[in-house]
Amino acid sequence: MGFLSRLVTIIRLLCLLLFPKTCVWHVGYRHTNLCSALPYSPYANALFLSKYFMEWLQQTLLTYSPVQAVIIISLICAIGLTLSKTLRWRGISLGVTYVFFIGILFGALGDYVHPGKPLLSQDMLDYAESFGLVIFVYALGMKVGPGFFQSFRKGGTRLNIFALLCVGLGTLIALVPVWTSVVPLSDMMGVLSGATTNTPALGAAQQALKTLGLPGAATTAALACALTYPIGAIGVILALMLVRRPLSKRSKSCNENDNAEEAFITSFEVTNPAIVGQTIGDVSEMDSGRFTVTRLWREGKVMLPKADTTLQKADRLMVITERTQLKALTIFFGHRDETDWNKADIDWNRLDDKLISERIVVTKAEINGRKLRDLQLRTRYGINVSRVKRGDVQLVARPDLVLLFGDRLTVVGPREGVKQVAQQLGNAVGSLDTPNLVAIFSGIVLGLILGAIPFYLPGMSAPVRLGLAGGPIVMGIIVGAFGPRLHMVTYTTTSANQILRALGLTMYLGCLGLDAGAEFIATISSPSAIVWFAWAMVITLLPVVTVAVACVSFGGRSYASTAGMLCGAMANPIALDYVNETTEGDKATVAYASVYPLSMFVRVIIAQVIVMMWFG
Repeated sequence: MGFLSRLVTIIRLLCLLLFPKTCVWHVGYRHTNLCSALPYSPYANALFLSKYFMEWLQQTLLTYSPVQAVIIISLICAIGLTLSKTLRWRGISLGVTYVFFIGILFGALGDYVHPGKPLLSQDMLDYAESFGLVIFVYALGMKVGPGFFQSFRKGGTRLNIFALLCVGLGTLIALVPVWTSVVPLSDMMGVLSGATTNTPALGAAQQALKTLGLPGAATTAALACALTYPIGAIGVILALMLVRRPLSKRSKSCNENDNAEEAFITSFEVTNPAIVGQTIGDVSEMDSGRFTVTRLWREGKVMLPKADTTLQKADRLMVITERTQLKALTIFFGHRDETDWNKADIDWNRLDDKLISERIVVTKAEINGRKLRDLQLRTRYGINVSRVKRGDVQLVARPDLVLLFGDRLTVVGPREGVKQVAQQLGNAVGSLDTPNLVAIFSGIVLGLILGAIPFYLPGMSAPVRLGLAGGPIVMGIIVGAFGPRLHMVTYTTTSANQILRALGLTMYLGCLGLDAGAEFIATISSPSAIVWFAWAMVITLLPVVTVAVACVSFGGRSYASTAGMLCGAMANPIALDYVNETTEGDKATVAYASVYPLSMFVRVIIAQVIVMMWFG
């Protein structure tokens, strides 16, 4: 018996074990069971195996079932994500957008398998699409929630104003063809979502259209978004290329500091006679507590400063403050030395023998949401908290700072005191790897309830609802921003949040593509597609160029922070990668994070309001 015959026999036996009721084959006049010791003929076996494989493939992949739905969606996501890592043009990739296009391809092919029907059952497709959208927007809200309201402070307020100007200008441009009856509103909402690469806004518009009994319009919006999404992804980069050279020259004179609120370490010598003889506590109150003294050198010896420590002339102080306070504090203390304490390679434990510096993580739930002053760490353990690292940002350890689960406190003091502080705060790093799923699922429930609440606006016959996109993202922001104040543990690791967002977004985009794929070929060859392309280009380029010039010329911002702000306003991480590669520092990333939460929230809400007002 040859190798092929042995292989076929083994396959037959496996089929008999796995599918005993179906293991019967018929070739010519011969009818036998699959467990026959020898094959009838190689050709007959090949015919049977190919026929049986096709029947199994059709039953598994083409017959509606939960297993079939999971296989198809997972396959779409896997292929799309693989392409996102391999298909690049000059280092630029469309990222997760490839999942959208692979979904469209599967949807188009599925129309040939089930003419007039989707590749997945409509109920399963709607469920997976909605569930993916909810997971994505809620995780996004939790991510941006802690910094949502902080983004309005100081320079962030101005950046958000320019970001909202970009959002409003793009929306007004999108409404022009609607008012002139050139493009239907449902189509234009898809074009607007694609031109701004904002799939949550598309989801919000679709939910509003379905609520009004217009499922066909929701499908058309998805098609318009699919066609114009590449223009939105690349168009922002093209716009920034157009303005980069003239704005870079003009922004050289800008004097800005986007990291103004980050902790900055420096040291001063006390030479101001006005504060000599004053205690550190009194001096701190004079300057509204905008700094923290962590070490004091006197006559060559180091000591741990306390609130009742009296300052003497020539004392050298290590101070944690904000960069914007340096000039004022130099006048306040008298003299600032040039030692660079912000280098990453400083061994703080070798500065002196008496004090050690250690980073302690807040992992006890009872500490979450409490103010630093309420813990009385300095009084009880004789230590100083110099700074607090939250995510990627170093914060000054002010007394009124609210501590969150997962915060990393840099503690300076004697070894025994630091050990006791670690016990009180928890410092169990391993517990951070387990996200609080209760906050996630309960937040999703509350978000969906919030999204279902009707809001009646003047002049509208139908109520406005936040829906599947708006409700969870609002609740995610609320939970992320105010949950710790209610002693809710909302901390999730960066990787866990990224997994939630990526899982939800890929599911949503894959199902969205499947839903729109059946009509994609016919739509892309229609005259309306050319109109969509043209308006998408205008919606992308005109607001970006206009706001970029205004932000640098009248807002006093640099090109880097302006470009980052525009990437955030357009919800375009692909363009942000380009900006980071062509500019120095992290100004672009900081500006992106400052405006992204508000811009995303406004786009999701305004998409529904426009649909409701137009059709309501």
